[in-house]
Amino acid sequence: MDENPAVRQEMVTTPEEQPQPHPVVCNKYRGLLLVVFAFSLFAAAFGLGVYCHLQKNADPWMPRWKSAAPPCLSPACLRVTEHFSVDMDPFSRPCDYFLFACGTGGSYTSEERHSVKGVSNEDNRELDKKKEARTGGNVRMRRETDFQGKSDGQQVKFPDRKTALLKTIKEILEAPEEGVSVNAAEQKAKKYFSTCMDAESTEKVGSKPFLTLIQQLGGWAVSNGLNRTDFNTTLALLMSQYSTFPFFSVYAGSDSGEKQTASSQHYIQIDEPYFQFPIDWNSKTQKSKASTRYLRPFYMSCGQYLALLGVPSNQTTQHCGLYISLSTTLALATAPLHYRLSQKLLYHRITIQELQTLAPAIDWLACLQATFQPLPISQSDLVLVHNLPYIIHMSQTISIWQVQHEMMGTRPLHTYMIFSLLHTLIPALDSRFFQTMRNFSIATGDTQEEIPRWLRCVQQTERGFDTLLSHAIRERHARKEAEELIHDVYLSLKKKLTDLSWRDNRSSAFILNKIKSLNPRLSTKTNNLSHAELNHLYAEVVLSEDDFFSNYLQMLVLEQKSRSRLLSHGTQTEGLSITPSISGNDIIIPVGMFVSPFFHSSYPRALNYGTLGSLMAKDLLHHLLPNIHKQANNPESESKCIWSHYLSVTKDPGRVVTFSLSPSKQQEVWVQYTALQVALDE
Repeated sequence: MDENPAVRQEMVTTPEEQPQPHPVVCNKYRGLLLVVFAFSLFAAAFGLGVYCHLQKNADPWMPRWKSAAPPCLSPACLRVTEHFSVDMDPFSRPCDYFLFACGTGGSYTSEERHSVKGVSNEDNRELDKKKEARTGGNVRMRRETDFQGKSDGQQVKFPDRKTALLKTIKEILEAPEEGVSVNAAEQKAKKYFSTCMDAESTEKVGSKPFLTLIQQLGGWAVSNGLNRTDFNTTLALLMSQYSTFPFFSVYAGSDSGEKQTASSQHYIQIDEPYFQFPIDWNSKTQKSKASTRYLRPFYMSCGQYLALLGVPSNQTTQHCGLYISLSTTLALATAPLHYRLSQKLLYHRITIQELQTLAPAIDWLACLQATFQPLPISQSDLVLVHNLPYIIHMSQTISIWQVQHEMMGTRPLHTYMIFSLLHTLIPALDSRFFQTMRNFSIATGDTQEEIPRWLRCVQQTERGFDTLLSHAIRERHARKEAEELIHDVYLSLKKKLTDLSWRDNRSSAFILNKIKSLNPRLSTKTNNLSHAELNHLYAEVVLSEDDFFSNYLQMLVLEQKSRSRLLSHGTQTEGLSITPSISGNDIIIPVGMFVSPFFHSSYPRALNYGTLGSLMAKDLLHHLLPNIHKQANNPESESKCIWSHYLSVTKDPGRVVTFSLSPSKQQEVWVQYTALQVALDE
């Protein structure tokens, strides 16, 4: 589906003649019509509303819930009810929830970066980790949805799915250790999180840990203490031990052009690097260049970093000037995703030996062997390159700069690599470095709020201990009740799709056969390990009680091992995702979906199904039926009916305004409504 916005985001005035709603569709599930449009804002709140409504009314429209359920007094239920009050019943005050139509709607701002990498979910997960590293973990989070309900005078907030997952991980990492036998791997994750949260210790040591590391790497020209170091040796070390990729990015993933199965082959993938400054794209010349209005703030931030590292101010001009010059020269050959797609530059297959011939400045075999050790990497191995013209340009630039500048003693290529390492390690340094990065981000127009420290620490812990945390969530939250919900929702979905009014037999036969061939399952590949297997996986990790910098370096080593496992076994930690995915004939439902307040084994059935069941059904409909408005009649007829009821409930008596929905929005309304039917029919 090309477009999938919430209905509240954009509406247009209709012609005078409005199609009449279908009477049969309108009469069925009339009690649900009020909540469909609020679903994208408060899916979880709706589940609670349904439960509350059923308790009060014993509504006969759901045959399996003919009488009021007893109150839930489990700790999980009591905890989640703290977010809500009676005023939050969506059946009582619709304008408190239909924010857009009632005149109080808001909008999200989206991050606009020049370089958009990867097109598959798997590649995006790997690149999201890199993004967290280079931004100090300050990745934009969708804000918590604000509801107008009040509790003790405070505005009620309900988290989005990603925030809920991260809060669950935080609870796991902060939970007291119980019993005599404690999982050693979990102890290490908790220790890592604890040292990350200890900001005071990090502030005390200042820049000393990074300066010590520079000396271990042979020094640098900025401080006049650079030993003779080989360019490719240093590059391979940064890539393998410090997850730092100054001139190009490297990760493992499948080829999107191949049919994806559970055993799909994974390849080394090489892409453009991330640049610290915005890049402009000229659509006429089809060329990139550094955004000139941000070069001065970029230069100032460079000088501030050097000052924090004790470099005299009289030496910053030359080194920062060369750093910016090299950065902007490399950026010239970058290209946005849409251009690379149009020019078929993505997933270009080439052997390492062929790549060495085209871009000889990099010792490709040595760098890739180091990055994916201990795997055997050979010259004949195929790699996937996502912008070969950039890689060639990068190699040529490095060769030119080696000749022009290395003999002068300024060693700008080495300085560039050290700056890249600094950006990787900023999350482990004192707050002055993070604030410098933050100030430059603000100067480039980034208006997002700084996320709290606990959230950054959870994200960083997840980067290294994702397999362990996925296992912990499954063990604590996603037990047999989760598998039962998956089975019931998918069974109800199949029944619903069978009853659709299809526009042609070919479409219906193809889609229904596809639905029947797929097997939904709870993610198990990497989170079904025993405690002994988990302990073995993290056996070589040795963490300090009070040195977060050294612990952070250990986490980067864990990332390297994770890349190697993904390349060799195709094993991705699925559990910490928040949406389903399709792999071969399997629909993988991640355990990361089964967290409070969306799901808990002690919740009443109505709450689990009305909340997470609806979300899951919606995700599956988006995955399986991206073009349903072209294949069946139901999206158009049912969405018009629902929209008519919505307008009648939220209409302002002081003005007469009607709205129409585009086909894509009609489909989204139908998806939301159908997801509720699928979940609550169980």
